[in-house]
Parts: sequence; C-alpha cells; structure tokens
Amino acid sequence: MVFRQQMQAKVEEIEEILKKALPQEKSLQQTIFKAMEYSVMAGGKRLRPMLMKESFELFGGKQRDALYCFMAAIEMIHTYSLVHDDLPAMDNDDYRRGRETTHKVFGEDMGILAGDALLNFAYEKALAGIEKMEDAGCGVRALQILARKAGVYGMVGGQVVDVELTGKPLTEEQLGFIYRLKTGALLEAALMTGSVLAGAAQEDVLRMEQIGQNVGMAFQIQDDILDVTSTTQELGKPVGSDAKNEKTTYVALYGMEAARKAVEEYSGKALAALETLSVKSPYLNALIKSMIHRKK
Repeated sequence: MVFRQQMQAKVEEIEEILKKALPQEKSLQQTIFKAMEYSVMAGGKRLRPMLMKESFELFGGKQRDALYCFMAAIEMIHTYSLVHDDLPAMDNDDYRRGRETTHKVFGEDMGILAGDALLNFAYEKALAGIEKMEDAGCGVRALQILARKAGVYGMVGGQVVDVELTGKPLTEEQLGFIYRLKTGALLEAALMTGSVLAGAAQEDVLRMEQIGQNVGMAFQIQDDILDVTSTTQELGKPVGSDAKNEKTTYVALYGMEAARKAVEEYSGKALAALETLSVKSPYLNALIKSMIHRKK
C-alpha cells in the first residue's frame, strides 16, 4: 500500500513536469499544440520518466531542472511512438489509455504531425536541459544515449522489423531482437540517462543498461500475456490486437506457461543486477517488480 501511495505521488509530480514542458503559447498552429497535449496528457503509468528520476537519485544527482527536461523528453518520445503505432498504417487502434487515439480525435494527418512534433520537441527539451547543467558534457552524453535508443539502433529499428515480419513466422532470435529494441531500448535509455545526468561511473551506466534490457524483455512478455488474459476495460486498450494484427508473440511461439516462466527469469536477472550496485533504492526495486508483474 505504501508503494502504491509513493507511486501515485511520483506520477502526479511527473504530470506537473509534463504540463509545464508542453507548448503554452497561442498561435495559428493551435491544433498541433492541442493534439500534442491530448496525446501526452492522456494518462499512463509514466514509467520511463519515473525510471529516469529514480536512477538519477540513486546515483546522487543534484541538477533537477536539467533532469526534468530530460524526463519530459523521454515521455514525449514514448508518446509519439504510441501515436504513430495507433495509426491505420500501423496497428490501426481506436483506443489508447481508455480513450480515443489521437488520430481518431484530430484526424490521421494531425496524428502523423502530432507524433512528428512530439519527437522534435523532445529534443528541444533535452537541449534546454543541457543548457541548465554545470557539466554540459554529461548532458550531451545523455542526449546521445537517448537519441540512439530512440532511433534506428533502438526503438525505431525494432518497430521496422516488427512491421516487416508481421504475419510471418518468427524465430526466437527475431522475436528477441524486436523486443529488445522496440520495448527495451527506451527503458534502457531511461535508466542510463538518469545515471549519466547524475555523473555515475561508466560501469554503473552499463549495468543500468543491462537492467533495462532484462526489464524490457520481461515487460513485453508480460504485455503479451495480458493481451490474451486481460480485458479492454482493465487495460484501457483493445485486447487480442496481436492476433488481429497477425503478430507472433512470445505466448504464441512458446505457450502461456513458458511465457510466465520467461517473465520470472528476466525479472530475476534484472533484480540480481540491481543488487550488485553499491547504491540501493528500495523504491526502484519495488517499481521494477511492479512493472514486470503488472495486471494492466
């Protein structure tokens, strides 16, 4: 119960950071500002900025103004990917987080542009964060990690392979590649950039990357499980969409029992790696557990 209260307080703090980070002015391009706000402020668990903040605090980070810019940036990148995922050319979903998707409300054209705008604005915010840092080098390094993990060697690369192989039988290697990049890369980025902004040693940053990769695998396999076992009302998005879109998942490839076992194995690796750090965070430990074993 204490963890849930802590998490709710942290989510509320992140919501305020996001509200302040979004464009505030009124001008002729108001529609895109509204679409950006609708997309970002649609709710959600805010896991990526939360992981970034916990990693930052784990390693004793002090420059919170810079951190907040990067927290907003990673959530905007995550949100843009969801907006584009929902488009008719991709997953063609009408609901996200319990309400209509961006393209259903603003039109397909504005759905595309809202995603573009959020991705570009994310880098504007990250650069603003670098300007606030005493050691700009740490900020540049953090931005390099964020950009790479979000791009063709990370999330976008995973999405490309996912789209190309939809409806085709996948090997274990192909499925693992998609999961590591499409889902895991941005979780890795959150943990790595938080630690870099705090000035953590390189070996610790690499350990955070390892933790993020294992969390990402467990998180995505759990998502596969929920797509079969949960309900649209509980998840806030359509269930059965993987089967509808002819996507091979871990559950489809290996069965439910093996999928549940894999979640336990990957989560065990993540938590074991977390224990090897010289610094500890009971909340981060509990957060990772809650992410992996979530029901929605």
